[in-house]
Amino acid sequence: MSSAGGGGVLGVGASSSRGGGTARKGPGHDRRITVFSPEGRLYQLEYAFNAVKLAGITSVAVRGVDSVTVFTQHDKDPIDPLLDRTDPVFSRVFAITERLGIVATGMAADGRALVHEARNQAAEFRFKWGYEIPPRVLAQWIADRAQIRTQHAGMRPYGVVAMIFGIDGEKGTLFTCDPAGICLGCKAASAGLKDSEAIKYLEEKMSGNPSLSFEATSEMAAFALRHVLGDINSLDIEVGSVEKEEPVLRVFLPAAGQEKHRG
Repeated sequence: MSSAGGGGVLGVGASSSRGGGTARKGPGHDRRITVFSPEGRLYQLEYAFNAVKLAGITSVAVRGVDSVTVFTQHDKDPIDPLLDRTDPVFSRVFAITERLGIVATGMAADGRALVHEARNQAAEFRFKWGYEIPPRVLAQWIADRAQIRTQHAGMRPYGVVAMIFGIDGEKGTLFTCDPAGICLGCKAASAGLKDSEAIKYLEEKMSGNPSLSFEATSEMAAFALRHVLGDINSLDIEVGSVEKEEPVLRVFLPAAGQEKHRG
């Protein structure tokens, strides 16, 4: 995939590949996040990428001219059959501000912790500067925090890939942040168990650098997720969207299609 300025479809496939594969580990090199192996690898960081995939879900996001749409699988079936799968605690799409959201793919608890930090940062930014935090600024802040977690022994990386999406001025914006602290601006992205397959599909469909309408972004994201998952059960899918004409983030719960919250 090309760089952010190269016009290619960007996703987290390149980043998440750092979490794949195995190698012979020297003594103690996989015990502390701050210790490089002789091969120059941080094994704890690679384990964080593995944790994203082990959550067993896949998320897809597509950016249009003036909108962004995200589709993600809901959390897998709860261990306790008495739990309500539509409860917001199982959500993967979160509102940070009225027109800015995050899809947290990976460990659910880590995702909620990251979202809590992002909401605090957005509130502090609004209080200090008097306007909503731009998506690019929040994405870079999240990435910087993730990178710090690769340097301190008293921390561990979040097992989460965050896709930050929203409206900035007149256009839709989409960024990905991974456990290594890499922030990428994207036209489309995928994270999770089948991110590589989804990114390949998106690259093929968006090869002509198309200018997508709101309806087209929704269709593209839905088709990409269905392509890698096969049949899609409405109980398993959560949708988030934001568009310039109505710049208020909308998140829809599985099954009933009811709106969970606005902003």
